[in-house]
Amino acid sequence: MQALVLNRYNGPLELTEMPKPQVGTGQALVRIAAAGLNPLDIKIRAGSAAHAKHPLPLVLGIDMAGVVEAVGEGVTAFKVGDEVYGMTGGVGGIQGSLAQYAVVDAALLAPKPRNLTMREAAALPLAFVTAYSGIVDRAKVQAGQTVLVQGGTGGVGHVAVQLARAYGAEVFATASTNNLQTLVDLGATPIDYTAQSVDDYVAQHTQGEGFDLVVDTVGGVTLDASFGAVKHFGHVVSALGWGTHVLAPLSFREATYSGVFTLYPLLTGKHRAHHGEMLRESTRLAEAGLLKPILDAQAYTLESAAAAYDAMQSGSTRGKVTVLIE
Repeated sequence: MQALVLNRYNGPLELTEMPKPQVGTGQALVRIAAAGLNPLDIKIRAGSAAHAKHPLPLVLGIDMAGVVEAVGEGVTAFKVGDEVYGMTGGVGGIQGSLAQYAVVDAALLAPKPRNLTMREAAALPLAFVTAYSGIVDRAKVQAGQTVLVQGGTGGVGHVAVQLARAYGAEVFATASTNNLQTLVDLGATPIDYTAQSVDDYVAQHTQGEGFDLVVDTVGGVTLDASFGAVKHFGHVVSALGWGTHVLAPLSFREATYSGVFTLYPLLTGKHRAHHGEMLRESTRLAEAGLLKPILDAQAYTLESAAAAYDAMQSGSTRGKVTVLIE
């Protein structure tokens, strides 16, 4: 098979002929139709994502969609010919999705939504698992709650907006001026973070009380702002709580905080079945018309995937970046 291999950090992605992997117990061999790229891939390529533990030489690509070509002993949930998707590799020394085939832990897979293309399905796994882990697993969102999504048009953010709305929450989201219409289209009340302070939008939209749940997808100072936007006894969740933060605003509100580390099941082998369960919920929501990823207009191939990384780094992409493998 062909795969893109990185032999040195910040080096070229080299199209390489590799042996087709062999399926083992509990695994599925998937013929990959599309791969989804994430900002984390840029850090891994640069060698600056030590937490991803992906040693050289490596194949990037965390998300994928494709067709099952073989199943190993003990796999009963899938059969040859099934269309599937998942967050299946690209970290922890596990081969990523920028390849024609991958052997993956079948527990990480779910049936691909029938109403989504392979590109659309490949754009969802990491974003949905991250959003669901915070909004549903940690915060246990309830219908009628007010939810603020920080960075509502980003890869995780636009999925978080749709997920919170699907569970009956009233959703507000921050974005820059140019992206506010996207939030409206997603069904969220838009907040221009470049024009309003935290105090301003908390006063405008919650009468100064704060939001029941704040979902941070940006990190840094935005996470600090989230602590100032949550209501008394509310909850803040973040997938980017890496820095040093002052907890006083959170403490004064007697609010709680949860961190999300989406890579944990891939890196440790623990709780992988829950990833598959979450993606089955993603499939249900997508097929019900409640969830759809926003894709960047450009579809890349294995031969042009390096340009995809350049576009992501330049900030010129709008929506999730995908690579067509077939």
